[in-house]
Amino acid sequence: MLNLIDKFTHKLEGYPQEEQERIIRAAHWSKDLHGIQKRASGEPYFVHPLYVAEMLVDMQMDPDTVIAGLLHDVLEDAGVTREMVEERFGETVANLVDGVTKISILKVKNKSVQEAETIRKMLFAMAKDIRVILIKLADKLHNMNTLQHLSPERRKIIAGECLDIYAPLADRMGISWMKAELEDLALKNLNPDTYQYIKEFLLAKKSERSEYLRRVEKAIYRSAGEEGISDILVTSRAKHFYSIYRKMKRRNKDISEIYDILGVRITCSSTNDCYTLLGVIHKLWPPIEGRFKDYIAMPKANQYQSLHTTVMCYNGRQLEIQIRTKAMHYTAEFGIAAHWTYKQEFGGAKLSTDTLPIISKLKNWEQEVELTDNFLDEIKSELLKDSIYAFTPKGHIVELPTNSTPIDFAYYIHSEVGNRMIGAKADGSIIPLNQPLKNTQVVEILTSANARPHVNWLRMARTSRARQKIRNWLNKHDENLLIDKSIIAKKKSAAREQQEHEQQQSSHQQPSEQTGEIVKHVIHADRLSFRIGNEKNMMISIAKCCAPTTGDDIIGYISRGRGIIVHTRQCPNLRNIRDIDHRTIEVEWEASKPRKTKRFQVTSRLTADLFSEIEGAVKKYKGHLIEGRLEETESGQLTGSFTMEIDQPDDFKRVMKSLRTIPSIINIVPI
Repeated sequence: MLNLIDKFTHKLEGYPQEEQERIIRAAHWSKDLHGIQKRASGEPYFVHPLYVAEMLVDMQMDPDTVIAGLLHDVLEDAGVTREMVEERFGETVANLVDGVTKISILKVKNKSVQEAETIRKMLFAMAKDIRVILIKLADKLHNMNTLQHLSPERRKIIAGECLDIYAPLADRMGISWMKAELEDLALKNLNPDTYQYIKEFLLAKKSERSEYLRRVEKAIYRSAGEEGISDILVTSRAKHFYSIYRKMKRRNKDISEIYDILGVRITCSSTNDCYTLLGVIHKLWPPIEGRFKDYIAMPKANQYQSLHTTVMCYNGRQLEIQIRTKAMHYTAEFGIAAHWTYKQEFGGAKLSTDTLPIISKLKNWEQEVELTDNFLDEIKSELLKDSIYAFTPKGHIVELPTNSTPIDFAYYIHSEVGNRMIGAKADGSIIPLNQPLKNTQVVEILTSANARPHVNWLRMARTSRARQKIRNWLNKHDENLLIDKSIIAKKKSAAREQQEHEQQQSSHQQPSEQTGEIVKHVIHADRLSFRIGNEKNMMISIAKCCAPTTGDDIIGYISRGRGIIVHTRQCPNLRNIRDIDHRTIEVEWEASKPRKTKRFQVTSRLTADLFSEIEGAVKKYKGHLIEGRLEETESGQLTGSFTMEIDQPDDFKRVMKSLRTIPSIINIVPI
């Protein structure tokens, strides 16, 4: 063990002597605290924090971060308090160690909640000090390298979490080498057969590939020299395994059919040289249309800069070529870690943590977002997935998650812009509010003082910020809706409910046999809801007996004193509730796709059972008749209009065909 510390000491030559001694003190304390603890592999536990610290040294992190790496597990595994760490190594180290420490299992109900709360805590600690996540990424990378000692089930869980959270976080931090390693290790554990297949294919083609890439490199050096650019470095490689796997999956092709698995990188001295070299490359080989990206003029959110172009190279092979300056390359490899580097040779690579959009987003989320069942899903979709950049008409840049809609754009600008939106334009053309925005579009939001949010916007919005603003407005201003726990409950006034209840009762009678009257006005009570007095802020809770999850067919029961309890429609316990028919409320998942509303007009002979026949035809195809009105004409016929809800557009055609078979109907047309 002491030999390990001695080897580690040699890595610290770049730090001042005083800091070296401080780091070594932390190493010895960590070794003593972990004592005889063993990892799943059987090796001493201290090997793990030492590896994490070595990685942080290789990333040229500051001494406090290296010390925190050595001590990152002591609060959790060694019975040490935060105060003890602070007393020995200062408040900064104590904060960093606390930031990467898991939430105690005793404080939460189950392991999934614990993991969600731990990630939440880590991310918000990262918003205060970005070094927290750098320690966690180093910790995760070493753990991923030693997964073979765990059970297959546990390996898949950890690898999935790595792919969903930690590899994207490395990308957001701009640390490309770490992102690639985490992705490849995750693939190795999630899909070992595919990983091995790709590995063997690349090994088999290695000599052929090397010869091909040497030919490409020589051509670039020669052409660049002819243009007077000599200070360049050309490197080439096959893309990493996970990148190739994604291409295979996206294109549904075997690796032998993927022709753009090779990449060439050119580093040069200046931005001007980058653009000159781009011209050189396009003279050598024709570019592929639509495959050029200028990340120098418009850097990625993680400050990554480079020119990307894909060309049709020798033998008809597609080849991606990246062109960047040496400073850009340093930033691309080390990302935000370059902020703490001691070396000054790449001064342009220095980054401010405040320039990363993920940091400002996290700071906003800490104020707005509560821990919910879908908290991790929101983190994954909004912070860790790819982004697009849209422009306001005045040229301001708005960064949004991929697939964001004009609704997200409007609420990003301001709550009132979203609340008053009536439409949107992209690049001067009107677009639907549910249409995903494209990268670099100029988006204009059209507003009106009389406009208001619609409940269907909740399904169109992709960002939690927009959905939260819409929920708040609807809960505050629409007395017929209650939105809680991602469930929408539809309410109505007591007076209208009574009127409709009476009408429903009359519609369920047989008019021709009892009253002889024709029913001329019906609103389907199943699609409406109850309102209990003037109660506005009723709580919505999920029934424990059937535990419905998103997507299940659900119904709400208004309990006495416990608000609305949501069950699945098939829940057997509903049959045992005595007043269930009178205390149900229509509820639906906020994320579910809205049902289609269709209207039609009928003309029929005078008959007393037209409503029930139409309702039967609609229900036959799982539709719901919401509203209908009939009037008697001077010629003794009935004419009127109906509104129904259906799941699929094709269902409307089936319903109309069924309605035409009703003997009394003379004519029926959609409106």
